[in-house]
Amino acid sequence: MERALRVARAVTFVYFVLNGTLLGLWVVQIPAVEERVGIGHAALGGFLVLLGAGAFVGMQVGGRLSDRLGARTVVPLAGVLCSATLVLPGLAREPWALGVALLLFGFGNGTLDVSMNAHAVQVEKAYERPVMSAFHATFSVGGVLAALLGAAAIDVGWGPFPTLATAAGLGVVVALVSARGLLPAVPHAPAAGADDGSEGKKRAVPARIWLLAVLALLVMLCEGAANDWSVLHLRTVLGASESTAAFAYGAFAATMTIGRFLADRISARFGPVAVLRYGAALAAAGIILVALSPWIWAALAGWALFGLGLSGCVPQLFSAAGHADPAAAGTNVSRVAGLGYIGMLAGPAVIGWMTHVMALNHTFLLPALFCATAAAAAGILRTPSDRPRVAEPVA
Repeated sequence: MERALRVARAVTFVYFVLNGTLLGLWVVQIPAVEERVGIGHAALGGFLVLLGAGAFVGMQVGGRLSDRLGARTVVPLAGVLCSATLVLPGLAREPWALGVALLLFGFGNGTLDVSMNAHAVQVEKAYERPVMSAFHATFSVGGVLAALLGAAAIDVGWGPFPTLATAAGLGVVVALVSARGLLPAVPHAPAAGADDGSEGKKRAVPARIWLLAVLALLVMLCEGAANDWSVLHLRTVLGASESTAAFAYGAFAATMTIGRFLADRISARFGPVAVLRYGAALAAAGIILVALSPWIWAALAGWALFGLGLSGCVPQLFSAAGHADPAAAGTNVSRVAGLGYIGMLAGPAVIGWMTHVMALNHTFLLPALFCATAAAAAGILRTPSDRPRVAEPVA
């Protein structure tokens, strides 16, 4: 049993890396696809909404299927679907075709995302200790790998189709080969906050949970903007080559990965309030550097600081939601994560729409404002046990 658990943890890492790599390879190819299809930044923002809409629907379908069939069945099928649909944007020549391609790829990505997270929760329960953060860190490893592979493909003259087709084929193989190591399905307990059969009522949602959810929306909107616009910023604003521009996303993903590996230890020593406050402040400084710098090297440094600062923010918000009410931990985390994902979807579109009225680099001042807001509101993570106690009078 212990060996099976170690294998299950290892293959879960594989699926997280796979998902990060597939998504990252699409990000690296955005400038080439945008140019070939003949659309501008503003129109691209609308197409990215389709990607997000497909992912949102895929998450709903993947979550229900994982509950009914078990993650062991759904994860490899979702991995095959996500891999196979990656090639579609590389085939698109017309705007309508790109829209359909992104909708389908988004659906595959969302299905894989939610099902592999469901399996990660299953592994974490079996380990009886936190291991989730490391899984999310390896998703970022996939982003770094995608930046390196994408830059190498561009250097040898590969276009979007051969790059994405090769990645799709390898992804299908990885998804199928890794399936045997997944854990079998286990029965799920009813979610806290669901209808109470005896009283027919639902738990009231504390205002603090909604505040955490709003902060998650702001922070994840910033992350979504970096995912889809970092490469285009270096390519179109600063005139970097395609291979150099790919490293904008690579710098962001690399420091995001490092930060996720370190965030738990830092939080244990200094507390979650410090991680959110100073992390969000660092992210604000990094994206301001990106927005205002005329130099490629400084912009790369700004994207790196942005990723490092954001890396520990969302885990602190999710953790606070989970600990707010042990009887409704899963429900509260789903509320915070759900609103946060809306922010992730909205980020690229908001930046795209803003390019109608201002330069792309100046739109990044909005994420800077959101990061500053998160830093100022970091005290929401403080619990009553963290506050100084007032000495009681001696009788």
